[in-house]
This record gives sequence, structure tokens and C-alpha cells, in this order.
Amino acid sequence: MAKYQNEVRELLDAIGGKGNISAVSHCMTRMRFVLADEKKADVKTIEKIKCVKGTFTQAGQFQVIIGNDVSTFFNEFTAYAGIEGVSKDAAKQAAKNNQTWLQKLMSNLGEIFAPIIPALICGGLVLGFRNVIDSIAFFENGTKTLVQISQFWAGVDSFLWLIGEAVFWLLPVGIVWSITKKMGTTQILGIVLGLTLVSSQLLNGFNVATTPADQIPVWDFGFAQVKMIGYQGQVIAAMMAGFVLVYLEKFFRKHCPAVISMIVVPFCSLVPAVFVAHMVVGPIGWAIGNAIGDVVYAGLTSNFRFIFAGIFGLCYAPIVMTGLHHMTNAIDSQLVTTTGGTMLWPMIALSNIAQGSSVLAMSVLQKKNERAQQVNVPALISCYLGVTEPALFGVNLKYGFPLVCGMIGSACAALISVGFGVEAASIGVGGLPGILSIFPQFWLIFLAAMIVAVVIPFVLTYMVGSKKLSREERVGEENEDKAAETLKNTGSDAAENKAEGSGADGAAAESGRTADDATAAGQAAPASLKAFLSGKAVPLENVPDEVFSQHVMGDGMAIEPTDNTVVAPADAEVSVVMEDSRHACGLTLANGMEVLIHVGIDTVNMQGEGFELLVKQGEKVRCGQPLLRFDPEKIKAAGYPTITVFVVTDEGDARNLKYVTGVDVKAGESDIVNFQ
Repeated sequence: MAKYQNEVRELLDAIGGKGNISAVSHCMTRMRFVLADEKKADVKTIEKIKCVKGTFTQAGQFQVIIGNDVSTFFNEFTAYAGIEGVSKDAAKQAAKNNQTWLQKLMSNLGEIFAPIIPALICGGLVLGFRNVIDSIAFFENGTKTLVQISQFWAGVDSFLWLIGEAVFWLLPVGIVWSITKKMGTTQILGIVLGLTLVSSQLLNGFNVATTPADQIPVWDFGFAQVKMIGYQGQVIAAMMAGFVLVYLEKFFRKHCPAVISMIVVPFCSLVPAVFVAHMVVGPIGWAIGNAIGDVVYAGLTSNFRFIFAGIFGLCYAPIVMTGLHHMTNAIDSQLVTTTGGTMLWPMIALSNIAQGSSVLAMSVLQKKNERAQQVNVPALISCYLGVTEPALFGVNLKYGFPLVCGMIGSACAALISVGFGVEAASIGVGGLPGILSIFPQFWLIFLAAMIVAVVIPFVLTYMVGSKKLSREERVGEENEDKAAETLKNTGSDAAENKAEGSGADGAAAESGRTADDATAAGQAAPASLKAFLSGKAVPLENVPDEVFSQHVMGDGMAIEPTDNTVVAPADAEVSVVMEDSRHACGLTLANGMEVLIHVGIDTVNMQGEGFELLVKQGEKVRCGQPLLRFDPEKIKAAGYPTITVFVVTDEGDARNLKYVTGVDVKAGESDIVNFQ
């Protein structure tokens, strides 16, 4: 008899039957369905199925969370339903049919810009630091900058421009490379095309506006002349050129005989793409990019700029939750190129701060709720540093009113920022460090806007929360139960015993024995699990995936890795592995505890590239034994986080699990979980 016979039947019925399934696949913990009509899926019924831990929809896929045993469930489901499973990529492509054109556009933009974001952030920090040392007159009664009084810092300032130039002036190279990578064509051709857009032979795109028309160099073909203009910092033009190259290469690859494809395909793809880039789509993209920048800039500088700023500040947090915020990267970059700065980025940083301030108020309100604080504190820190997802999904959206209060504070701060024309030199780090990307002359105004972004959400959230939060939500279920029991037993011997201790410790105290005596009398001594990876141990709420950060799979923690080898945290049996993607494995300990170790987020999409599985299902492993290896650089290049998740999906006989976070740990040596 199949293990999940009843559950499989219930899920197939509740999901709308075989006819409603366009495609199905699975990852380490979830069934991933592409449904013909998502409205036919009965979510409430599905979530009542015994083995189902939750559901959610993402990027056109209806995902059902099963847990470590998902591969067994998948095999039984496909066999019963008479459906053939597909690969993750095929499911992902099928899911796009369920997306609107706007969702597809935003998804593609996000995938193109995701690998570039780290460079943009790094470049923003570099430019912010250069602003501090070469633009702010800190010295000699406010008349000179650090660069002006120190040759060393003048050299540093000049040297750091290498990075700033590479990131922002040569941005088209990164964009075209990312497009070819996403579309599965030859990446080096994309790099070459990008380099032709920023070649030193061309007039620098940043100098076009100040160069007289008769001094702009041209290519003279006799019957026509083409301006030799570079596209430094241009986003739209680079994207259009990149897609021209991609579709040319796909066309010639399809129609060219394999025996000569190595010669014909690169030549017939790259050369026409360069011509089209400079003669057609480049000028068109330049015009479109400038038009978009002009429209946004006009909105930010017009008589209606307060309305524009208020709406943007109010709506940015919900935009983040839908994933549409990726489009602001292109607009910001275009504004920097066309106007020398951007008024959009300061509002984004202020929105980060506002949502973080709502979490700060929740943290104060729930200071006695230990479980809530495990979410609030990490979410607060990451939000103030510009990463809002843990705060949005872990706290503010959960309760509702903190999200709204943060949106109101963000709108108020945006009004101040835009009203006084605050500009950033580039995209930078969001949240509190965002001030480093602001032009120094606007620092005081931006600081005032930051104060508003802190005070208004905090006060509103605190006031509303004081009325809306129940006592249980404020102090936690455990403390509420203890308080009720203590009140019930006030003045009795039971109250006195409870004050001295409870459970085994209370019994030991009552009989005059020590905790060690109690252990010697037969109680199990505390045990622990060792670090499965070297790096910084962080709370589960820091993981940018709601399934993990919301504890849907169970409690746990995560590690930001400093090495590349995952090891067994204890003696165990390998209960499940992902042989195709090789990015995760599950273990079962002797005490019945089941754990899941998952390298990176969405790394299942890499299809095993950059991963090496070192164990097999059913194999017995010792504590510290290597389980799998991964290439962090390949994960980052693919646009995915390397944070590695550890989740206890079944506690077995273990009790009182305590997770160690906020410290550096060493694989196979440091304790990360203590329990009894």
C-alpha cells in the first residue's frame, strides 16, 4: 500500500483534478503545480490534508509544502494521477502562461537585474564614501575636504573611481551579459557587444549633452553618417541591443548546420547586432530612456511633485511584496545618467526605514513575547540595513496595521525628501546607510526625513498596537499561561513550588537535589547539534524565503557561509537527497529528530550546476562527515543568495530546542542547537 494513498487522492481532488494540472514538479520541500485555473484549487481543503504544511502561489506556480518526504509524495501523486512530472525549468516556463504581461515584464526585469545588484550596491557605497572624503568640508573651519588636506586620501579618492567607473559607466556590459545569461545564449558575445557600446573610440555618453553637434564624431558610409556616441550608463539602449543579439543568435543557431555553426553563428549574430545597436536600437533606446527619466524627473520636480512623492512613498512597500520594485533600478540608473542624480532612491531608502520603525514599535510592544522577538529583532536590523522582506512578510503583513503605519510614515518622509529636492548620486544601500549615497548638500534635509520615517511609523504602530494586540500576542502564549497559573495558585504551596522551578528542575529543587543529581537519577543529559557549515549563524527569520522565515517547515536557523562544504551536524542516516539538483539533503537522528539542510534560496533552479553530492540516501554518516559541496561564486553569479538553511522538521524525542545565532560558527565543532 502506498504511503500517501489517501493524501494523494485528497490533493488531486482539492486541486481541481487532473484536467486542472498543466505541469507538476517538486523541489526539496514543495510540490510545484502550474494550474490551468487556480480558482479551482480549494486552498482550505488542501491545507487540512494531513501531510500538507501550507500553500502559497509564486511566479505563476501553486506550491504545496510537504516537507522532507516530498519526493516520495511526488512519485505517488504522479503515478495515481497519471501525470508525468516535468523539470523545474519546464514548470517555470509553463507557469509564465499564468502571469499577466506586466508580471512577465517585471519577472524578466528582476531576473536581468538580480545578478547586477551586488555590483550596483558596491558601486553606490564607493561613490558614497568618495562623497564623504571629497565633497564635505570637515576641516579648517569648514573650508576644506579630507582630499584637499591629505595626499593619501586624494590618492584613495582617485583610485576608487576605478570601481565607480566600472560599475556605472560600463553598466551596459553587465546588462547585455545578464540578458545573454538569462536567455541561454553565448555570454562572451554579450560581453563583447556591451563593450562596443562603451568603447573608448566613442564619445562618452555622459559628455554628449555638453558637446556641440558639429564636434560629435561620426562614421561616414558615404550615403549616410552615424554618430559615434557611447552608451555609458544607458539601461534601455543596452537592454534592446542585448535582445537583438539574443534573437539573432537563436535564429542562426536554429538554421545553421552544426558542422559550421562555430564559425557562422557568432559572426552572423555579433556583427549585425553591433550595427543594429549603434544605428537603430541604440538611438531609439537612448530616446526612450531619456523620455522615461524626463517623465519621472518632471513628476519629481513639477508643481504636483508632492502628490507624486506621496503616492510613491505610500505604495513602495506593497510594490516590494509584489516584486515590481525591480523596475526602479532601471529608472534610477536612467535618472543618474540623464540628470546626474536620482530623487527616487532617497524615497526607497526612507520606505525601508519606515517599515523598520513599525517593526521597532512591535518589538517594544512585544518585548515580553520571546517567540515574537525572535522574528522582530532580526527583521528590524535587516530592514534598517535596507532588506525589507523579513520585516514585511514576517511582521508587518502578518498583523496588517504595522504595514499601513509604515506606509503612512514613508509617504510623509517622501514629501519632505522630494519637496526639498534631495538627490542621491546613485543606487546605494537602503535603510539607514542610505544617507551615504545622498549628495552631501542634502544630508541635513535627508536626516530630517529619516527622523520622520522613524517617528511617525513608530508612534502610529505603537498607538494602534496598544489597542489591537491581545495580551497573548504581547506577552506570548507561554508567559500568559504561566501568569494565569501563578495567579490561580497565589498563596498556595503550588505557587511556591512554581517560583522555585518546574518539571525536573522543580522536582530536584524540592527534594534538595542538584540538576546533576537529577541527571544521575536517570534523566537524559542535554545534547547538541554541531554546525553543519562554517560562517555566521543567523535566525531563520533572516532567510529571504517565506516558507523558511515563517517557520512553515519548522523551527531552525541559518548560516551565511564562509566555506563550501556542508557536514553532518550529528551521527545520522541520510533520509532524503536531491540527486538532480544536489542542493539539499535530509537527515534522521537516532532520537527520531528529522532535519533539513538547504543550500541557498531557489538554487533548485541551477539544476545541480555548482553542487557536488557526497552521500547517498540511506547512508549512515558520522558527525562532521561531508554531505555536499557547493560553489558560492556560481550561486551568486546565478543571482541567488548563498545563505544555507537548517530546519528541524520533526523534533522526535528531543525537547526544549535552543538555537544558537548571532555568532561565528565552525563546521563540525560549534554548537548550533542545544536540547534535552
